[in-house]
Amino acid sequence: MNLERVIFGFFIILSLTFNFVFVVGDIDNPTHHSVWILTIAILVNLIATGLKLGDRSQVGALLLAASLVADLLLITARVVWVVYQNDTPLGPSAESIVTIVSLAGGALLANIVSVIILIGDTLMSRR
Repeated sequence: MNLERVIFGFFIILSLTFNFVFVVGDIDNPTHHSVWILTIAILVNLIATGLKLGDRSQVGALLLAASLVADLLLITARVVWVVYQNDTPLGPSAESIVTIVSLAGGALLANIVSVIILIGDTLMSRR
């Protein structure tokens, strides 16, 4: 077993799961979406992106592109959260949360693409 591949796969799947955990819940209910989960999702996704930088294959390029898209969308969601933090005394309003969760949902889709590519590449590789 290759420890480098295990760590690589771990962070790709972890970034997908943290992104999923943030998105799950009523899209317009601010209490269902934690700013801390979003922040952790961003950090784990940035680590996964860093791990993808060394791969110079065509598959590596696709993985990096999907990860950069997820990074951009998650960071944008966090910036929107900061901008709309004072909408209500409890944080962003329902309308703002819809925008934030929608951006994170796009990142979730990019992370799903990364995992599918990783699984396909793993299945195609020979022992």
